[in-house]
Amino acid sequence: MDATMNKQLESKQSKKHPPGLYLLFMTEMWERFSYYGMRAILVLYLTKSLVNGGLGMNESTALMLYGFFTGAVYFTPLIGGWLSDRFLGQRIAVTIGGIIMAIGNIVLFAHQSYAAVYTGLIFLIIGNGFFKPNISTIVGELYDPKDKRRDAAFTIFYMGINLGAFFSPLIIGLITDKWFAVHAHGAIEYGYKYGFLASAIGMIIGQILFNTLGNRFLGDIGKKPVGKPQVSTSGVVEKQKLTKVEKNRMKVIFILTVLVIFFWAGFEQAGGALSIYTDKFVDRTIFGWEIPTSWFQSVNPLFIVLLAPLVSLLWVKLSNSKRGDIPVPTKMGFGMILLGIGYIVLLFAIMQTGSNEHHITTKANILFIVFTYLFHTVGELFLSPVGLSFVSKYAPVKYASLLMAVWMASSFVANIIAGQLGSFTGKLGYFEVFSVIGLVVIVLGLILLSISRKLVKMLGDNSTAKIEDVKNEEINDSVLSTN
Repeated sequence: MDATMNKQLESKQSKKHPPGLYLLFMTEMWERFSYYGMRAILVLYLTKSLVNGGLGMNESTALMLYGFFTGAVYFTPLIGGWLSDRFLGQRIAVTIGGIIMAIGNIVLFAHQSYAAVYTGLIFLIIGNGFFKPNISTIVGELYDPKDKRRDAAFTIFYMGINLGAFFSPLIIGLITDKWFAVHAHGAIEYGYKYGFLASAIGMIIGQILFNTLGNRFLGDIGKKPVGKPQVSTSGVVEKQKLTKVEKNRMKVIFILTVLVIFFWAGFEQAGGALSIYTDKFVDRTIFGWEIPTSWFQSVNPLFIVLLAPLVSLLWVKLSNSKRGDIPVPTKMGFGMILLGIGYIVLLFAIMQTGSNEHHITTKANILFIVFTYLFHTVGELFLSPVGLSFVSKYAPVKYASLLMAVWMASSFVANIIAGQLGSFTGKLGYFEVFSVIGLVVIVLGLILLSISRKLVKMLGDNSTAKIEDVKNEEINDSVLSTN
């Protein structure tokens, strides 16, 4: 009788997630609150005049700087992850990263100058490199590799990312545009520096939770470096050559990685050129109240939370049909086309407003920008999570980490390109730049659809079965994105 009760109790407990997951959830939520809150006001702070609480930077320069910053935060994790694996351990790396990022925001708060901006952004880039790759790794170490709760755990953890990304622009927007905005001499001095201070406080809260509760809920997980090179007893490591199938799979991964760069270059206009267009050309007034521009950075994470279950149901329905689930390259092709459609929607708004802020005859309806973000988010759900699953499944074991790093580093290249593209809006106009972006990603999406069957064939004779094998993981991962 006692044995039966113990088994039932163990079974019940095994279905519960360890409390460490929820500690990491809260730590990640506050870190994303800090990052997305700062990012939501960065371009606005750079481009607003000094009298309006900004730096008065040229829009083209500001967008190029923004693109470099958002790209660099995807590059430094390659270095931070290597350092933590070899020398630091994940726990101390997360703490180091959090402290450095908090300092970066404090520098932005402390002084309104170009020097403070460059210094603060450098701190944020370095700190993110230590934080980003390690906290997710700690989540995985809470579970055995074969634990059935593993995918659900990452789903829960990722909800922390989306909650932080959703609430931060709303709160930071109120701080900068309402609570700490000063009306004087016919102008508004926005409280951007207090937005940076709030971002720093959010990071500090997350670090206090992580470090005071870490030993209790995480034990020794992540304390020691796990990637030190191991010396074999014979002192000789035999090199294994890649098979033809493995080489072909690497080619497919590289092809998809290159195409994904163009998707993210268009997608990452959200915090740059799209934010400036929304600020100047979109009617943000509802019932006599003007919505802060930074609030629109919450639209994407909100749509992710709302639409991810529907996309998951779509994959389930397709997988249960007679024809089975569609190949990953096909999904990614549709994702690129959806991004392009989002820009086509925005072109109708630009045809009404034009691109000259000094000669605006009418402002665009708010629904134009909302539907643009809607199409972009669905495109993201079709492309990003399934791409991560694809790389993790098909990368040869000896190059798995390298190829995943290459996949993630594509966002670095994409954000640099995004900044360059956004900077042309001041010279060429929003219609010209956004139409080119939309057209290019649609054409590339159609090309990807046309070669999808060939790419699947390159995966090997058992590729169809392989794709069927990953469908369950894609369903669980469809709430993810590269945030």
